[in-house]
Amino acid sequence: MKVAFVGKGGSGKTTLTSLFAAYLSGSGHPVLAIDADINQHLAVALGASTEEAAALPTLGEHLPLIKDWLRGDNPRITSAEAMIKTTPPGRGSRLVRPFEDNPVFAACFRDVAGVRLGVTGQFTEDDLGVACYHSKVGAAELLLNHLVDDAGEYVVMDMTAGADAFASGLFTRFDVTFLVCEPTLRSVGVYRQYAEYARDFGVRLAVVGNKVTDDEDVEFLRDQLGSDLLCWLSGSSHVRAAERGRARPITALEPHNLDALATIQSTVDAAPRDWAKFHRQAVEFHLRNARSWGNERAGVDLAEQVDPEFVPGPPALAGA
Repeated sequence: MKVAFVGKGGSGKTTLTSLFAAYLSGSGHPVLAIDADINQHLAVALGASTEEAAALPTLGEHLPLIKDWLRGDNPRITSAEAMIKTTPPGRGSRLVRPFEDNPVFAACFRDVAGVRLGVTGQFTEDDLGVACYHSKVGAAELLLNHLVDDAGEYVVMDMTAGADAFASGLFTRFDVTFLVCEPTLRSVGVYRQYAEYARDFGVRLAVVGNKVTDDEDVEFLRDQLGSDLLCWLSGSSHVRAAERGRARPITALEPHNLDALATIQSTVDAAPRDWAKFHRQAVEFHLRNARSWGNERAGVDLAEQVDPEFVPGPPALAGA
């Protein structure tokens, strides 16, 4: 199951992503996590040192490898250079399982506290003033388009802040999107903006309250969010210790907060998977990007990359 955490900057979405990943891993579930936030803090939140986090490879620097591996022998894709971030899989493409061994995972992912972690990469000096951050997350979008996960397997992504995720089709790549919301009007405003954009694409959205201190905070969130409020987490000495570099086992998290993580997991597990819709939306955004900029850059009509008779998922993987 593919899961995203979004929210206003500073709302605690990286913290929630790391707690949920640690909760799943601590329960014996395989977890693949991707840090796609412009501020790359997920590795440290999971327990890596600053030095270890800085030494992690990035998806962005291995984009040629990712493209070449995923392309496989798909006859509709003439070369890795012809692929863009939205290129969908087709017959001949390599569909990947999230916990298999392959050159992409070997090059781009590392084990951090029992979680298979990949990071998109931060801005470099050469990027400043000439590139947007979505040039970094393109590798993650391409990978998710080709990733076939199953029940009991969890792919968790820490997304960019606010509604910035809507600048690409990445926001449609998840079974459930959890919006982390503080009990403030500004945070609720981000929720309303995200919910409005997501509605037209059938994004399954649930809200997790964070930094809740008392009943008044809960009442505020319920009044503002209604039935979209799934659960909430309160202030945590466990989280504060982790932020000071003193990581504790996830079992040391406060009982109420553990219950909230269990609610998040049960919501994910109950979400139906529609591979046809998943692929249809991938194709839709690919065609949009092709018309907008991709065809001009590639010098060919990238609509030709779409295989109209293909739908990803376990059956396609079995037939590969």
